[in-house]
Amino acid sequence: MSDEKDKDTLLPADTSRRRFLAGAAALGVGAATLSACGSSEQNSPVKALPLTPAELDKKLHEQVKTIVVIYAENRSFNNLFANFPGVEKPLSALTPADYQQRDRDGSLLQTLPAVWGGILQVGPQTVDGVTYEQGVQFQENLPNAPFALKGPNHEDLPLSLVTRDLWHVFYQNQMQINGGKNDQFVAWADSGGLPMGYYPQSQYSLRLWDVAREFVLCDNFFQGAFGGSFLNHQYLISATAPFYPNATTSVAKPQIATLQGDDPTGTRLKPLEKTPDSAMTGAPQFGPSALTPDGFAVNTMAPPYWPTWIRDPERPDYSKPDLPSVLVPQSHEHIGDKLSKKNIDWAWYAGAWQATLDQYKDSGGIPKIPNFQYHHQPFNYFTQQGPQNPAERSKRLRDAGLGDEASTNRFLADAEAGKLPAVSFYKPQGNLNLHAGYADVASGDRHLDRTLKVLRNSPQWENMVVVLTVDENGGWWDHVAPPKGDRWGPGTRIPALVVSPFARKGTVDHTVYDTASILRLITRVHQLEVLDGLKQRDDAMKARGQAPMGDLTNALTF
Repeated sequence: MSDEKDKDTLLPADTSRRRFLAGAAALGVGAATLSACGSSEQNSPVKALPLTPAELDKKLHEQVKTIVVIYAENRSFNNLFANFPGVEKPLSALTPADYQQRDRDGSLLQTLPAVWGGILQVGPQTVDGVTYEQGVQFQENLPNAPFALKGPNHEDLPLSLVTRDLWHVFYQNQMQINGGKNDQFVAWADSGGLPMGYYPQSQYSLRLWDVAREFVLCDNFFQGAFGGSFLNHQYLISATAPFYPNATTSVAKPQIATLQGDDPTGTRLKPLEKTPDSAMTGAPQFGPSALTPDGFAVNTMAPPYWPTWIRDPERPDYSKPDLPSVLVPQSHEHIGDKLSKKNIDWAWYAGAWQATLDQYKDSGGIPKIPNFQYHHQPFNYFTQQGPQNPAERSKRLRDAGLGDEASTNRFLADAEAGKLPAVSFYKPQGNLNLHAGYADVASGDRHLDRTLKVLRNSPQWENMVVVLTVDENGGWWDHVAPPKGDRWGPGTRIPALVVSPFARKGTVDHTVYDTASILRLITRVHQLEVLDGLKQRDDAMKARGQAPMGDLTNALTF
């Protein structure tokens, strides 16, 4: 895949745009000056030349008043959108060289290994009269290829089942990507052949497919950082990894990764000696890897403030001290700091935030519903929004409430009332966020579609841009090679939708984006100082002759 894509696919094909492009080429108009996406109306005429960068900056600043980021969980592009019409390289067009998986020694696997531990996280689960048992692999002797997820009667595996979780970790993700070949997802997974599964019925069952058909689906959008939810939430707000100072002499020392080789910035985690030689005989085994040898937090660590895993009985607003799994407070700049410097209002809405504070503060447990996730609250790691700054904390860290209705969901209530801040992040509660292991696809799909409907009926809609994506791939395979970025990513390709009155409707946008493209858009709209992490990634790419990541403006038109 080229790192310099700036193309699009229209649904349906826009023949007038092709005629315009051909005519423009004949007149000597450079392709780089043409917009990346065209009109959604078949045979509609092109009414104006594309905007210059300065003109686009002006339109963005004047017309975009509300940016909403909806951050769901743990699905690769292939897992949900494998054969969406108009994508550059659909699953159906692949050859064996594009998808066949290799063993840990690099040899080609003849078949996929078993799904270790079965398909379901919990069981039994009954859907439409069929009972699905825990610990069972419903499909056996699978060829070395992506496969449609099926049940015991060869029916499409229901989207309402809670399937098992898969490894989605910083080092393993890089080992699975294997330099862009994406051929060791099975070798370095804890779930055997399961990463190669996808939902074939998504095209007629998912509401999000209908949204994608109407608005913009980005098919070269990559998770900003390698690995899991913790780091990608941090990357979403700051475009960099958090840091644990003096980690080697701290209580967190047992969390430091042991790598292959002596380079502290290395990409390969050293397997334990008990790791089976082949993926066909068992899952690999690794030691802890929350911290890099030079002190960056790359896998899940708990927030230093309540709500967190274990509450300090002496200081109830804080985590219990001296725990190796708790990150120290962070103070580097994030996007909220850049917005605050320009007096632009912003907030992070978290589903079940207040319910967790009120109802579960004594036990510290995570109830199955709403299944609040502590490490999905990135601003709760920062001193700027810590309990030592109560006014700032209450203003920025907001409860989104519960469920799908404005009567119980405060994010939806604010949207209905036209009271959303200029930049609003929405994190759905755990059981509605699509995360395998504790959430099903159908419930999350309904909730996300419902959320978009409320936003489209908001008084703020006419000046709104909504970006709906997931934090990372959740361990599910994808075949598109991520562009080479910097030490932290980008990782695997994930689905992303741009929903807005300004969207280039009915378009598949092929521009190369990553999670921090959301920050690039916010920065451009509000004319902010650029975060250091954005500069670092873009500079690294430009130094190699690559085009830097897009800022999502190719998905918009004015």
